[in-house]
Amino acid sequence: MEEQMTVVVQESGTRLDKYLATNLTEYTRSFIQKQIEAGSVLVNDKVVNSKYQVKAGDEIVITISEPVEVDIVAENIPIDIVYEDNDVLIVNKPQNMVVHPAPGNYTGTLVNALLYHCKDGLSGINGEIRPGIVHRIDKDTSGLLMIAKNDRAHLGLSELLKNHNITRKYQAIVYGKLKSEHGIIEGPIARSPQDRKKMAIVQGGRYAKTEYRVLETFKNFSLVELTLYTGRTHQIRVHMKHIGHPLLGDPVYGPSKTMFGLTGQMLHAKVLGFKHPITGEEMYFESELPSYFKTVIDKLHKI
Repeated sequence: MEEQMTVVVQESGTRLDKYLATNLTEYTRSFIQKQIEAGSVLVNDKVVNSKYQVKAGDEIVITISEPVEVDIVAENIPIDIVYEDNDVLIVNKPQNMVVHPAPGNYTGTLVNALLYHCKDGLSGINGEIRPGIVHRIDKDTSGLLMIAKNDRAHLGLSELLKNHNITRKYQAIVYGKLKSEHGIIEGPIARSPQDRKKMAIVQGGRYAKTEYRVLETFKNFSLVELTLYTGRTHQIRVHMKHIGHPLLGDPVYGPSKTMFGLTGQMLHAKVLGFKHPITGEEMYFESELPSYFKTVIDKLHKI
């Protein structure tokens, strides 16, 4: 796989490894440093080291070989299939399930389960590690995901995502009561300059837009519906933190001490709507709030 990018003025002076880690969020900085050392990164057609400071106008090319040594095995893991045809699969992912394998975590993922269920019937565009995966949600986020069963469907769904032609609505419980019952949050997202494990609102980051609507208020919390117009990493979590209302149960972007024994953020991907990539049929799916979510709402009613 080859990635090409051009450095803009705002990014000038940044170390090469940091620049790449900010722009290629699916890879760790240590992984990128190894690619630079191996000569897989060219700046203006020349090999440089990780400390090289990029300049405006630099043309950067990074070539990453698809992983070949990892054998992703099919596992008989139950999955909640909401819809399935010859092209598309809609899955209701539980909280605490990783979507696709990654270093140190090659079993128990949704992909392992899909390989068992679909056998060879998954798209291959994203390689051996992420067959069928068009988009993803965090491990601790539950809810609806689209899976492509062939390359034609994958390309069609990817195009819908790229052009923001997919309806994606989430429900979340956030700290505090919002001043307005409805609003739009716009803020560019990139790796945090202070902590690269986090995303943040960063000048020069990728454009991101989230719409919120308050559904219910509690003593110190709110249940909100969130509509994604873009799909940046941790977008909802970053945007809600940005306006002063981080998600309950999110120790990364909210208080480090969580309540109710939660192990992850209260966020559920509730609605998916799109045109079928092959037939053009209008598709709409909605999932119920899972039991862990309902339990917390019941507890908030009693506070």
